[in-house]
Amino acid sequence: MRFDVITIFPELVRAYFDESILERAQKKGVLDLRTHNLRDVTTDRHHTVDDRPFGGGPGMLLKIEPMVTTLEKILGKSADKKKRPATTKVYLMDPGGVQLSQTVARKMAKSKHIVLICGRYEGFDARIDAWVDGKISIGPYVLTGGEIPAVIVVDVVARMVPGVLGHADSAKDETDVEAGFVEYPQYTRPEVFRKKSVPKVLMSGDHKAIAEWRRKKSSHV
Repeated sequence: MRFDVITIFPELVRAYFDESILERAQKKGVLDLRTHNLRDVTTDRHHTVDDRPFGGGPGMLLKIEPMVTTLEKILGKSADKKKRPATTKVYLMDPGGVQLSQTVARKMAKSKHIVLICGRYEGFDARIDAWVDGKISIGPYVLTGGEIPAVIVVDVVARMVPGVLGHADSAKDETDVEAGFVEYPQYTRPEVFRKKSVPKVLMSGDHKAIAEWRRKKSSHV
């Protein structure tokens, strides 16, 4: 699966992509994670990507030209929504968008190629809506930029891609509050820490008893 993140701070995103599970998934060829700097497609000597809003008002907006030019650089003819394959999706990271959830992430994980556009300043020139498939938010609040939300989206969706996690069952039993499931408590060594012991059943070797204990300890909220 491929992700492209469009931003004016690619190093913020790249730092997370090049660590831990996402790094290993890239090395295995399961994930293709790319970042694109909006400033790279500008033609003026200041590499300008923002400007004042028409009609006045505070702050600056990301200009339409760099965003669309970057999309065309990434997608070619598919930058046009009418020519875009169903497995390719483009999303704006926007606090007014659909809030990310396990359900939303599962739907996104069906795509083969996802492009995320990170906002900054006061937002985007609204004409970018004609080039995107939707808007995604990570919560009912406003951040300085879309880089952290984009990283979160990639992390959540990528975990659902076969081969990303080290164990095939790793994602299956995880907490999913949206579905009303909170995963059972887990323990590791030492067996006793400051007089607090690991439940004996987990050391019993009785897989049936362990499975039953875990089932009982899982919460359905």
